[in-house]
Amino acid sequence: MPRKPKRPCSFPNCPKLTDGRFCERHEKEDNKRYEKYGRKYKSSQRYGRVWKRIRDSYVRTHPFCEMCFKAGVMKEVEQVHHKLPLNEGGTHDINNLISLCQSCHSRIHAERGDRWNNKK
Repeated sequence: MPRKPKRPCSFPNCPKLTDGRFCERHEKEDNKRYEKYGRKYKSSQRYGRVWKRIRDSYVRTHPFCEMCFKAGVMKEVEQVHHKLPLNEGGTHDINNLISLCQSCHSRIHAERGDRWNNKK
C-alpha cells in the first residue's frame, strides 16, 4: 500500500519534511512544552520522586518489554505503563504496572485513543 507523501513540519519556518505533525527535533520540543504547560497539574504531581523509585525498582525486576518478550523478542524496557491509568483510579501497585518498549507503549495509547505518545 502506498504511503502518504511527507509534509512540511508544522513548526513555524521549519522546512523539514515529516510523516507526523512535527519533525523529530520539534516533536521533542513540543513534548517538553506539553509536559511543562499542557499537562494538568494533578497528573504532574503523580509522577514525582516516589514514582521514580517505584519505576526503577520495577525495571530491575522486569528488564525487558513484557509484550515483546511474550512474542519471543527481547527488547529493553523504555517505559513502565499503568494498566489502569491513574486518572481512572489506577495505582502504582506492582500488579497495575507493565514494562514496555516505546513502540508497544505508543501502540497501547493509540488503541486507547490517547493524545499522549510520550517520551519520558
